[in-house]
Amino acid sequence: MSGQRVAKNRVLQAVTVLVAALHPLCAFAAEDITTRPLDAGEESRTLSKNDRLLPVGNDKLLPILTSPEASKKDDQPSGGLNVLERMGAGLPDLPPEKAYSGKLDDAYGAYQRGFYLTAMNLALPKAQVGQAAAQTLVAELLNNGLGVRRNQQDAAFWYEQAAKAGDANAQFKYALMLLEGRLVAKDRKLADQMMQMSADGGNREAQFNIAQIKVAAAPGEKGLMDALPYYEKAAEQGVPDAQYALAQLYVNLPVSREKQAQARFWLQKAANARFDTALYDMGVWYINGIGGDKDYEQGFAWLKRAANRGHVVAQNKLAYLYINAIGTRPDPIEAAKWYVLSRRAGLADLGLEDFFLGIEEAKQKEAIHRANLFRAR
Repeated sequence: MSGQRVAKNRVLQAVTVLVAALHPLCAFAAEDITTRPLDAGEESRTLSKNDRLLPVGNDKLLPILTSPEASKKDDQPSGGLNVLERMGAGLPDLPPEKAYSGKLDDAYGAYQRGFYLTAMNLALPKAQVGQAAAQTLVAELLNNGLGVRRNQQDAAFWYEQAAKAGDANAQFKYALMLLEGRLVAKDRKLADQMMQMSADGGNREAQFNIAQIKVAAAPGEKGLMDALPYYEKAAEQGVPDAQYALAQLYVNLPVSREKQAQARFWLQKAANARFDTALYDMGVWYINGIGGDKDYEQGFAWLKRAANRGHVVAQNKLAYLYINAIGTRPDPIEAAKWYVLSRRAGLADLGLEDFFLGIEEAKQKEAIHRANLFRAR
């Protein structure tokens, strides 16, 4: 088991607490922190035959008229004008490049260019005299067998030296080793200290892990508020898990209106990183008006993206959208296709079952054919 997997398993309970405190549609998985399957039992509802309302969790989807077709675009050629001519003027000259006055690191330069043995030869003398960045580089080269024979035991030694010397990246790696206890003696207390130091030093993975640890340490609103600054830091550094968590916190915690208004922005960041549950939630948020105005067509588009990625609940909801013409034209065959796919994955739905059995046999066969051709992407 890798150190990264140990860290993720370690914070599973923290994630569960976060989910329970936030939103019934949100759930983190144990093995892969970027795939969070939902509780299908709680999601499956029967379509109302009277008012055409579509349940989604504790909210409702409302029907919408189909959108008019977009007008055809003129596809005539531009006549050969280049970009600058169409702009009417040339671009201004680039400003002169400023000379770099900082200290160059030849070892890292060689590493970035793929000259690993050269990087080792340049970094090792610096590491031996206590330079933390050089010690981390030596550890990385040894740990991954780049330019030299792989030696994880020696790598652990250099990670420890760099961590004690204050390198945030080494502190994170060493914390994982302390949690795993394979290359170094297992020490959870020291691991937490190293993880905290790494997070405070700017390591984004450590920031996310510390947020999870704080949620586990103090279940409820207090733990979430304590974790919030670290989720924010990790989200700003591009961690999709943190971006997703931050969106949920901003709509559920007593934060400023400015932060509440940013919830959908962070959720979309996570969704754009192909975070499956964020794709699904984007659809639900647009359809139900969570974190902003309702937009049924956007909601349909996001749910279809999630469904195409293999998100089972999104496939189930997409079938309802096609049935009720919510954000799209009605299409019984596509609705049946998505029902077949979600049903095969184990999500039973009596409302969709009745719908499927009520359509013509030819449409049923075509829906099954399309489902057989489907490949998640």
